[in-house]
Amino acid sequence: MGEKDSETAPIWRKTQQRESSNIHPVNIESSTQSGQHRSLNRNRGGSYAERGRGVKEFRSWFSWLIPCFVIANVVVFVITMYVNNCPKKSGDCFAGFLGRFSFQSTRENPLLGPSSLTLRTMGGLEVKKVVKGDEGWRLLSCNWLHGGVVHLLVNMLTLLFIGMRMEREFGFIRIGLLYLISGFGGSILSALFLRSNISVGASGAVFGLLGGMLSEIFINWTIYSNKVVTIITLVLIVAVNLGLGVLPGVDNFAHIGGFATGFLLGFVLLIRPHYGWINHQRNAPLGKPHKYKMYQAILWTLSLLLLLAWFIGGLISLFNNVDGNKHCSWCHYLSCVPTSRWSCNREPASCTTTQLGNQLSMTCLRNGKSGSYILPNPSDSRINSLCVQLCR
Repeated sequence: MGEKDSETAPIWRKTQQRESSNIHPVNIESSTQSGQHRSLNRNRGGSYAERGRGVKEFRSWFSWLIPCFVIANVVVFVITMYVNNCPKKSGDCFAGFLGRFSFQSTRENPLLGPSSLTLRTMGGLEVKKVVKGDEGWRLLSCNWLHGGVVHLLVNMLTLLFIGMRMEREFGFIRIGLLYLISGFGGSILSALFLRSNISVGASGAVFGLLGGMLSEIFINWTIYSNKVVTIITLVLIVAVNLGLGVLPGVDNFAHIGGFATGFLLGFVLLIRPHYGWINHQRNAPLGKPHKYKMYQAILWTLSLLLLLAWFIGGLISLFNNVDGNKHCSWCHYLSCVPTSRWSCNREPASCTTTQLGNQLSMTCLRNGKSGSYILPNPSDSRINSLCVQLCR
């Protein structure tokens, strides 16, 4: 491959970017290569990049859809904060200089964002409203909402880092579908197991991209070298992020569902012709060799069948109000592991209130704590905010 080759890059393309990444094999570049390997490439009749040139399956795309997704998420968050209007509806706000866009108290929302009541209004995933309120659209809308600035920044930076590289390699249609369908799959699994809390965030869709990256290596096995190193790197990244998901307040079911959906979708959407077909196209384009190997066809078929089974079975179970926890007694540990430092009680904050003149008395039904506040005619949002703080 000339003087410098990439040991883990796809064999059809030169690694033109100088940036280094351990996430996707496309961008990992090695500065050395054995003379024997270089000689082997020359004996095969030119570089892999030259072989892939002119083959439409390996064209390079301009990444525009992923940045649009990021902009859309940011715009939705700004609109959410406008609707939240903490100074008017709650009163106890953080960063009050932002006016209407100020955040809820950090005691209520440490992620610097809106109240749970606002997230529910804007389309957060709430199982009762999906099943009993015929609001299935929440399975999609929740992927565009975020719990706070911290939540938004983490997801969007990860999306830019991973998504743009994948879109350059596979195009906006395939990566757009991978992102959207993975987010939907994550929402279904979340709704089956998190029955009481509101869930929001693009994490399921982002994990779907990671899943797609991993399966893409398997389905396109013949056009990669140093595959094992790349797979180990990806698995470690996913394992660390899923491990962080067992902390309280994190919807790890959305992560797992999104990753599993994206992994299966990668076999369906990201399949590419094998090396032998590429070589034949360069040397004898008029021939008609098999474009895909048998193992690729098998993986593609099995993955498509599993995807259909998952979505059909998951949606039927959800709209029949099936509680996944009743069929899997240990699955709740996948999303939160209780310790002496925190509780995994996911029941929503619920309080009894009594208003006597200007005094509001409140008792949390979860922990029995009580509090009194001097508040004449408090709004529902203000009462909800105080209840959440009291029940922590």
